[in-house]
Amino acid sequence: MAAATAGRVLLLFRCAISSIIIMHIRPVLAAQAAFSLVANGTPAAGSLADIDHVVLFMQENRAFDHYFGTMAGVRGFSDPNVQVNPGNRSVWQQHVNSTLTNATDQLLPWHLNYLGGDWVDATQCMVAGDNGWNDNHAALNGDLNDKWALNNTPWSWGYFKRADIPVHFAIAEGWTIGDMYQESVIASTNPNRVQWISGSINAPGSPQTPDQGGLTIDNNETPGCEGPNLNCYPLKWKTAPEVYEEAGVSWQVYQDTDNFDDNPLAWFSQFQTASPNSSLGSRGMSYVGLDRFYADAAAGTLPMVSYIIGPAELSEHPPYQPKDGAWLQQQVVNAVVNSPKYNSTALIVSYDETGGFGDHVVPYHSPKGTSGE
Repeated sequence: MAAATAGRVLLLFRCAISSIIIMHIRPVLAAQAAFSLVANGTPAAGSLADIDHVVLFMQENRAFDHYFGTMAGVRGFSDPNVQVNPGNRSVWQQHVNSTLTNATDQLLPWHLNYLGGDWVDATQCMVAGDNGWNDNHAALNGDLNDKWALNNTPWSWGYFKRADIPVHFAIAEGWTIGDMYQESVIASTNPNRVQWISGSINAPGSPQTPDQGGLTIDNNETPGCEGPNLNCYPLKWKTAPEVYEEAGVSWQVYQDTDNFDDNPLAWFSQFQTASPNSSLGSRGMSYVGLDRFYADAAAGTLPMVSYIIGPAELSEHPPYQPKDGAWLQQQVVNAVVNSPKYNSTALIVSYDETGGFGDHVVPYHSPKGTSGE
């Protein structure tokens, strides 16, 4: 984990291991604005005991090396402990074959905008490979992690530099970036957001029972099961907000009517059937809007736990643009930093999964013999 100026914005993600008018801010000015917030913000709290408010903001479908591989001080392209596979090939050297090229037997990480010109805009809208369970596990290739080009796409091994995503770099360098945070499941959006909101996908060995739904490994939202105890929907186990309710911890989901179907509470039956006037309905399923978050932050009235669900166009999910997601990140950071409760607020920005982009760090595994592994 790399840290710069003390503060409470934590940017988290690794991989393999993110009807409105969008007004673009000029990249250089955006980066300068983010840095000015660091310089002009109030002093940081002394410890976790000083934190009274946590803001959880999850974006879509981006991997760590894809965004921050070139950043100094992180476990990126300068990683001194990079994995070396049989044949003395580092994990950077992805296998290719004649269906891709006859000029070389490897693909190294490559800058998506190496051609310059129109590519600088075009790559903002590019799509990498598949983000599902099968293709990503095939790319990992039994932890050799060397078949992103063959079993996903060569685009999976492409990356941006600071000039391409200056606001992201400004936020990451101005506060703290977690370079060993990992997606919960090597799979698509829904499993990772279910884990984010509940701590489980109901894998074998989980405290939940099979009749509570799951095992959630894809984006299925069709009532029923895809197989025996596989992707059974809706989900029925207890979520983190329900634990907060029991503990007297205030919380709120901030979302617009366009939430890109990214609110995982909507996949749980207890929220689907909740009265709009109930706590679960009003806090978890209502569309209070992101403007309400900005207003609550400005007034110092944020709940103890806030979830931010952004609209599709600002989600950074390919083909939606990183620079549009950066605009939203800038608004959220500004709201937190300028809040009278900044000193007691932690903002955690993360990405649900990789979007088909690869990463050189092999993800964590449970110990051999763990149920469900």
